[in-house]
Amino acid sequence: MNEPCQVSQKVMSFLSKIDWLPPLLVRLAVGYVFLMTGKGKLSNLDRTTEFFQSLGIPMAHANAILVSTLECAGGILFMAGFLTRLISIPLAAIMAVAIATAKWGDVADLADFAGLSELAYLLIFLWFITAGAGRASVDHLICSKCDKPTPV
Repeated sequence: MNEPCQVSQKVMSFLSKIDWLPPLLVRLAVGYVFLMTGKGKLSNLDRTTEFFQSLGIPMAHANAILVSTLECAGGILFMAGFLTRLISIPLAAIMAVAIATAKWGDVADLADFAGLSELAYLLIFLWFITAGAGRASVDHLICSKCDKPTPV
């Protein structure tokens, strides 16, 4: 075997040993953002409700409570990697609604759309819906205790 192949195999072997790290770091960073934004919305519920009303969101107060609570609790669950696939669904929906209601008017072209942080979060949640939380998660711990482990 030639030297480039040996180096490649060693690198790939090392990377496979730490494949748990990127999903964990993403979950911690994104989860923290959502915990803090949800907490901020809950502590300023009147302002959040007014903002939702200005966007034409129906039942603005109820939706403000729902979104704020989902972001806050979802951030905690996401960081822990507990019920990750499940909690990623409403968080992705929140980002889709945010794009459609609050951000779409700012989008003039593909570059503007691609630059939306809400789009990045939406794609991250879609990734976690399909891929699961990874090995460094409560989900993985629970599934590893099952007779028939489910990939998380």
